[in-house]
Amino acid sequence: MKKSYTNEEVSAIHKLLRTVKSSVMQRKYLVIRLHMKGLTNKNIASIVDINHHTVSVYINTYRKSGIDGLVPKKSPGRPNFLSKEQEQQLYETISNKTPESVGFDGIMNWTAKLACIWVKNEYSVQYTVNGMLDMFHRLKLSYTRPTYVLAKADTEKQEQFIADFELVKKID
Repeated sequence: MKKSYTNEEVSAIHKLLRTVKSSVMQRKYLVIRLHMKGLTNKNIASIVDINHHTVSVYINTYRKSGIDGLVPKKSPGRPNFLSKEQEQQLYETISNKTPESVGFDGIMNWTAKLACIWVKNEYSVQYTVNGMLDMFHRLKLSYTRPTYVLAKADTEKQEQFIADFELVKKID
């Protein structure tokens, strides 16, 4: 049974076809537009260069859910390696403890690599450094390198150096 489409439906698809940036959505809207013009699924498939079954899926989705049904849903992605409780414990550990206090002798600052080692020791889960940096981002942890101040530095000599350096910069 062939469905007739209203002028509003035809003009809405035509407008979307001209304005959408996504090539995937353009293809879906083009399939619907060609179907509205009365072309068969096989003809549409050959024009758009997709499988005729895919054409049927697009058309049936449009019939059931309208234009909104054609918009792809966000993929949930793969599940996390750590549970929410484990992630919270990692957050608390990194936020409130030094590496030295959890068993890394002589190390005072957390790094992504160190966090990977801690997670492997605690939960037997292997993370890459980039994966751990992604975890830091997800947990809203900022990652900065520590700066060191020499304990025996002479402040007068440092101030004199800065003043001399400013003079040298002005000469150039």
